[in-house]
Amino acid sequence: MVIRGLVAGALAALLATTFAACAVEPAAAPGAEATTSSAAASSSASPSPSASPTPSPSAKPKPEPKPSPTSGPRLFGKGDSGDNVRDLQARLKQIGWFNAGVTGFYGNVTTEAVSGFQGKRGIAVTGFVDQTTLDRLHAMTREPTEAELTDAPPPVPSGKLDPRCLTGRVMCIDKSTSVLRWVVGGTVQLSVEVRFGSQELPTREGQFSVFAKSRDHVSSIYKTPMPFAMFFSGGQAVHYSPDFAANGYNGASHGCVNVRDYGAITSLYDQVNIGDGVVIYWS
Repeated sequence: MVIRGLVAGALAALLATTFAACAVEPAAAPGAEATTSSAAASSSASPSPSASPTPSPSAKPKPEPKPSPTSGPRLFGKGDSGDNVRDLQARLKQIGWFNAGVTGFYGNVTTEAVSGFQGKRGIAVTGFVDQTTLDRLHAMTREPTEAELTDAPPPVPSGKLDPRCLTGRVMCIDKSTSVLRWVVGGTVQLSVEVRFGSQELPTREGQFSVFAKSRDHVSSIYKTPMPFAMFFSGGQAVHYSPDFAANGYNGASHGCVNVRDYGAITSLYDQVNIGDGVVIYWS
């Protein structure tokens, strides 16, 4: 009985130990724990590598401002007139800076042209001509011809007289050559340059006759002077034009035949009579 009781007690103790071992999570092995702790300590103790600072870009030096060009002494400018101004205008016209008539007078148009040329070439913009401006202009242009200095149209071959001009007394006006010829009995008595109307207000073509004359006429429509007017078709007339004299072929009439030679138109007016013929044609 005593032996059986001892065996039963031993078996009960064994079972208790077994169920207790299944119920408790096994502890980590001491070696593993030491390794983990050591690694953690090492990780916390070792400093993390610091990032290299990014160098800031150095500021580029600002370019020094270019000094403004300075002008030289004034040679001639606004309000002046003469051959040197005429030469200046003709040269500026050669390179497209001056589009008005070559008059020899230094006005607002010439001042604007000179200022534009100076600004384009890096010269001090003054509107007047100094030596630098003159030298640069001469280097870019050629000696103006007589036609350029007088603003005459380019030379053209003389056209043939229209057959209608060969008899009687006729102002024979050729649009091809911009020339009016006063013809009496088939012989040319006088030739003079003329200007016509624009595309919007063209000078009529055909055969007409002078029906009225007015020495000091003023246009009732445009309020502009028409000296030595010889009317041949409605309000269209052959007459002297101050604008043609000043601006040449850089412009047009309102349909009339403009003459810029004052002496020639004075003589023509005194010779032409009411009823004389007018022929306007292309040769």
